[in-house]
Amino acid sequence: MPLACFSRRAALAVASLAAAQAAVPALAQSVYPSKPITLVVPFPPGGSADTVGRLMGQQLSEALGQPVVIDNRPGAGTAIAAGMVAKAQPDGHTLLISSGSTFTANPAIRTNLPYDAVKSFDPIAVVARIPLIVLANNNVPVHNVKEFVAALRAAPDKYAYASFGSGSTAHFTGEIVLRAIGAKALHVPYKGSAPAMTDLIGGQVPFSVDTVTAALPQLKAGKVRAIAVTTAKRSSQLPEVPTFAESGYPDIDADTWIMVVAPKGLPAAVRQKLESALARSVALPSVAAQLRANGAEPLFSGSAASAALIEKELPLMRAVAQRADIKAD
Repeated sequence: MPLACFSRRAALAVASLAAAQAAVPALAQSVYPSKPITLVVPFPPGGSADTVGRLMGQQLSEALGQPVVIDNRPGAGTAIAAGMVAKAQPDGHTLLISSGSTFTANPAIRTNLPYDAVKSFDPIAVVARIPLIVLANNNVPVHNVKEFVAALRAAPDKYAYASFGSGSTAHFTGEIVLRAIGAKALHVPYKGSAPAMTDLIGGQVPFSVDTVTAALPQLKAGKVRAIAVTTAKRSSQLPEVPTFAESGYPDIDADTWIMVVAPKGLPAAVRQKLESALARSVALPSVAAQLRANGAEPLFSGSAASAALIEKELPLMRAVAQRADIKAD
């Protein structure tokens, strides 16, 4: 065989091998997901974010063809879980689903967070919004917004309200309500909705601010009384409960939202795949019905709108924290 021919064949073989090797990483990047996805929930099992997270995890698994493992990592006001995800590989196999507590409440009151709400994550989508509600113990002689305002104004040192955590969205919402109605009440923080609800039912605290998700079972059982929801519109699951806005306080419009994010640096193709899968999931009537049954309002916002939501709410929450002197535990 002529040397020149052999050299050409050798060169072609080397070139083919190099092309094949170069194609391997490109192929690996295009095949997503290539392994199970971990969806981190920074709350204990059973809460609103956990409920929505498990539902979205199931939908993502069906849409993407890989198991989605729910990893509950509560603690430090969601900062432990958020910090862990912020340091994970941005390949789409580790995601965080959380509420405004992580992205707007924490940064408003904490300076030593292990993450940056804007710089550490790539928002993928908001999948639901959850109304908040002011509740009363059944033995308190307050049945509506008018009586609630009158009671707190008449005895500013007598009443207290519970929330599911210092610096939580419930705490912020409570202070927003108090400022709007021109009243004062002592804030009593609990470590979660369950203990706060237990003490509300037992009469240890007269009022509380909680999610509709947590309130629904207790309201249906008649164990607590609803005063008003804090959103501009009534909850689809509690259509008989008025809003503060329709009771004469239009400045009260507060809820919490559930957002899925990834570590910063997520490839655009992976983000688009996840965003599309979540959009299709939220649009399914069966999923929307499950969300509503758990007190959440199905509402999809894509990555750009989700990022804009964080940017918009951060300064607002900082202003509330400064006015009400809200501090971290």
